[in-house]
Amino acid sequence: MKNKLIIAGPCSAETEKQVLKTAELLAATGKVNMLRAGIWKPRTRPGSFEGVGEIGLKWLIDAGKAVNLPVITEVANRDHVKLALDAGFKNFWIGARTTVNPFAVQEIADSLEGKEIDLLLIKNPINPDLQLWIGAIERFQAAGIKNIGVIHRGFSAFKTNKYRNEPLWEIPLNLKQQFPDIKLICDPSHICGRRDILEEVSQKAMDLEYDGLMIETHPKPDEAWSDAQQQITPEVLNVMLEHIVMRQKTWENPETNEHLELLRNQLQVLDHQVFEILGKRMEIAEKIGALKKQNNITILQSEKWKLVKEERFQFGINKGLTEKFLTRYLDALHQESIRHQTKVMN
Repeated sequence: MKNKLIIAGPCSAETEKQVLKTAELLAATGKVNMLRAGIWKPRTRPGSFEGVGEIGLKWLIDAGKAVNLPVITEVANRDHVKLALDAGFKNFWIGARTTVNPFAVQEIADSLEGKEIDLLLIKNPINPDLQLWIGAIERFQAAGIKNIGVIHRGFSAFKTNKYRNEPLWEIPLNLKQQFPDIKLICDPSHICGRRDILEEVSQKAMDLEYDGLMIETHPKPDEAWSDAQQQITPEVLNVMLEHIVMRQKTWENPETNEHLELLRNQLQVLDHQVFEILGKRMEIAEKIGALKKQNNITILQSEKWKLVKEERFQFGINKGLTEKFLTRYLDALHQESIRHQTKVMN
């Protein structure tokens, strides 16, 4: 994990002993660069453990000093910022529930302006809104914060699947294209919501050239006061990080390079053919729109589309395509056809 930022620590600071014990175990791995813990915990519903509050700041600062690791915590308003700065914090992250609120982001940005900050990480908003995420970055940049990074922690899922929060990898990768110099950190703990797939998601993040990981760890995860099911012990973290394969960004073998370029050229040819076919498909969609206009028929034919979609879906499955891709592709195809027919109808 050379040159990667590995941030680890408990979801929540619970006791001074727990924070120090976690720090000692993490430092012993030699693989962790920064110690984390939640001091204030924004919870979806009241009544859950919402953090120990201000007293936990000193626990985290002292633990970091004891093991010679910098520390980081979440701030959600100007009061949090003041208390954390007074306690000696120079690294902060902005949570997903805060990123979604431009007023809260601006309040924190104003509170940090002119302060000595080593690192500010911004989690993606809970909903898949790239512009909100970008807006948060821009607000902190406008406040003069220099070392800004982002944390990909997944997006709220509206249907049950294996993730607590849907990764939607295309969104953080799109952000990275717009901000190529910004650190992109993956938070597999919140994406997964469970221990057994943490390594799988962490490996994918590394394969996509992420700059680091933020992983929740606890000496006794099953006894954690919050998010117990997604935390792992520092010992398990150590093994997991050893298992992760680090890929090379470049290669020196000319034969490999030549072969890869050949395959990429084949993909380009196929992509052009696909676009040509899609263009012809939309020409037919416009002819259908003309017939519908001539006979005063509505554009949307829900029952007919349902049958067509089922047939195309099964055909795609038989060709080895994933359900997720086919669902998005067919929906996009349908919407594009409707746009072409609407152009003709109106």
